Amino acid sequence: MFFNSWAFALFLPIVFILYWFVFNKTKTAQNALLIVASYYFYSCWDWRFLFLLVFSTFLDYYTGIQIEKSESNKSRKFWFWLSVSVNLGFLGVFKYYNFFASSFAELLTGFGFKVSPFLLDIVLPVGISFYTFHGLSYVIDIYYKRIKAEYNFVDYSLFVSYFPLLVAGPIERATHLLPELKEKRSFDYQQAKAGIYQFIWGLVKKVVIADGCATYANAIFDHYQGMNSLSLVLGAVYFAFQIYGDFSGYSDMALGMSKLFGLELLRNFNYPYFSRDIAEFWRRWHISLSSWFRDYLYIPLGGSKGGLWMKIRNTFIIFLVSGFWHGSNWTYVFWGFLNAVYFLPLLLSNSNRNNMDFIVLKWNFDSVKVLLSILYTFLLTCVAWVFFRARTITDAFSYLKRIITNKDFSFQFLDNERYSYELVLLIGIFVLVEWFNRTKTEPLSGKRSMLKLALAIAAIMAFGTFSDYKEFIYFQF
Repeated sequence: MFFNSWAFALFLPIVFILYWFVFNKTKTAQNALLIVASYYFYSCWDWRFLFLLVFSTFLDYYTGIQIEKSESNKSRKFWFWLSVSVNLGFLGVFKYYNFFASSFAELLTGFGFKVSPFLLDIVLPVGISFYTFHGLSYVIDIYYKRIKAEYNFVDYSLFVSYFPLLVAGPIERATHLLPELKEKRSFDYQQAKAGIYQFIWGLVKKVVIADGCATYANAIFDHYQGMNSLSLVLGAVYFAFQIYGDFSGYSDMALGMSKLFGLELLRNFNYPYFSRDIAEFWRRWHISLSSWFRDYLYIPLGGSKGGLWMKIRNTFIIFLVSGFWHGSNWTYVFWGFLNAVYFLPLLLSNSNRNNMDFIVLKWNFDSVKVLLSILYTFLLTCVAWVFFRARTITDAFSYLKRIITNKDFSFQFLDNERYSYELVLLIGIFVLVEWFNRTKTEPLSGKRSMLKLALAIAAIMAFGTFSDYKEFIYFQF
């Protein structure tokens, strides 16, 4: 069940009505309803994997309590590593086993050995990376005594399985979401109104921008050998806006619908394509994942407190793991490596935290430098996205090489495809809308909000009617 489907358009209002008008007596009743709704939502993908979600919930709930109750350090470590091992074990089997088996077989083949690896005929459970990280952060925080174990199973189950963030995040923290779930919610009209605006804007990003760009990005990447330089540049830009509209659109819809239930989730995107350097980009892109790796991997490894080589080592580790988290393909690992290379000069010059302020442009030379730095950062990001999107690392390098060597910047692809000029114009309008609203959570609120809301809904209806691309990219992660 997709957020941008007619089934969900029926599902969400039913849950909303039951939540506020039938199960509104106690917070336990509200939470229980959301658990049932979440399990139904997840079972719509594949009901068999619902048992994996329930098992993961029981595992971390029980081990969290045992860690807190343990009187000896040995016992605490046993329950802690049991939870971590089982969670990462499931993730490894479902997501990475075939990748490692195939890669090892290819390595042996390169040395002259013929190997037929045993591969598992399994489907990757939707959202396994996200709800696994929810549970891991909870257990880690208990182990290091940052939080107390949650004894209310209903509240903890909802923390893990809450349907708006279940299959594609944002990755919530127990320190943030659990306290909200333990309080009874009362309907807040202004909060619900803000939620509707944010949900609709997320839908615009997905249906109008991401789905529109997907058709053209797929056509270019799938046939890049016959494309000229301009078409390949456009393909990289199309994919950049496809993945941004797709993933940030999902996050906006998750945050928006949560406000309808009186819950505030962590912000996951903050206009990342307006970043002035790569460090700022990663503070604005997939914020919940970046902060997760910072708190649970980078800082435990020593963070920036050690010597220069430790800083470099930790930076490459966190980016490589981030790339590997995204999928079982060397293209994702190289994408992470490339971002680490981008980040390295900022780290060495101690300028990775220079751009922490809000962007203000004036009619002076400094503003020109700011705009050029934004364009340069976007260029670097688009190059990295080529490796993220390509089937193989070889394809990615061939794609980039053809941009340089083809030297044909005629309007080949624009002339051969319907509505291609209109899509470029649409992307330009989208960028301007976000730019002039970059201080807000979403652009639809504020002055003339009803007019903007009407235009957004009209765009969704107009473009959504002809969209054949429904899936969200991050469902595969």
